[in-house]
Amino acid sequence: MQIKEASQKWRISPRRIRQLIQDGRIAGAKKIGTVWFIPDEATKPADKRFKDKTEIILNLPADYFKNIDAKLAQLNKMRPLAPTTLKTLEENNILNWTYNSNAIEGNTLTLRETKVVLEGITIGGKSVREHLEVINHREAILFLEELIKDKVAMSEWYIKSIHSLILKGIDSENAGKYRLANVQISGASLTPPDYLKVPEAMAKLMLRYAHWDKYHPLIKAALLHGEFVFIHPFVDGNGRTARLLMNFEAMQKGYLPIIIKTNARAKYYEALDKAMVTHDYTDFVKLIASEEDKILDQYLKMFKD
Repeated sequence: MQIKEASQKWRISPRRIRQLIQDGRIAGAKKIGTVWFIPDEATKPADKRFKDKTEIILNLPADYFKNIDAKLAQLNKMRPLAPTTLKTLEENNILNWTYNSNAIEGNTLTLRETKVVLEGITIGGKSVREHLEVINHREAILFLEELIKDKVAMSEWYIKSIHSLILKGIDSENAGKYRLANVQISGASLTPPDYLKVPEAMAKLMLRYAHWDKYHPLIKAALLHGEFVFIHPFVDGNGRTARLLMNFEAMQKGYLPIIIKTNARAKYYEALDKAMVTHDYTDFVKLIASEEDKILDQYLKMFKD
């Protein structure tokens, strides 16, 4: 489409669109001769003048993360950690993270069966989809670890890449693509935004995310998870993607992966629903902080013994 068509579609002036092109904020825009052409699938860039008016509620004492941060500091003093033990713990994290994240979404593979699938063995009586969910989730974790290693900044492109891995071979048509239909979140009190508003909502989320550094890293991780889930930008795989994004934020700041256990599913959904409805993230932050505390204790015990 040309600038005039984009102007009508996005309801902004042609002059503003030319400025956005010059600023490099419209992906895929190309100039042929004297005419600019914009891809039909291009989305309206969020206005950087956008001000986040959402009031986040956190009823936590100022020193709430004191013990967790002290444990992390204690663990860091032990580095470099014994390679063999560290490898065992990391493999165990991938197993537990994959099993629990998939189980929360309805995957029926047991922890033992998940381990077997990760080893390359097929489980009889289980669907191809359930096998792919395990394999794909591991690949998504490894991709996440590479992003953290390379110290990249999270972006919509990386979010789509993570989601693309989650649905690889399961739903190629929708993998890594924002939804083109309206959806409901099972058991949630709120309805996600209309699909036409998803691109703008995600662009705004990235702008808001960039201003959340005032919060503790675990709070920022919780906010990224919760606000992403409310938008529900994809047809499927939003929960798994949200938990990966949460851990991207935590792990890049040095924290260990936060693994929400399947037996805490009801508590997890209840806290998440409360956050989406009221923007009160107190219970949700407490939940993920508790899991971080547990895994820190596990690491400290292993390396003290």
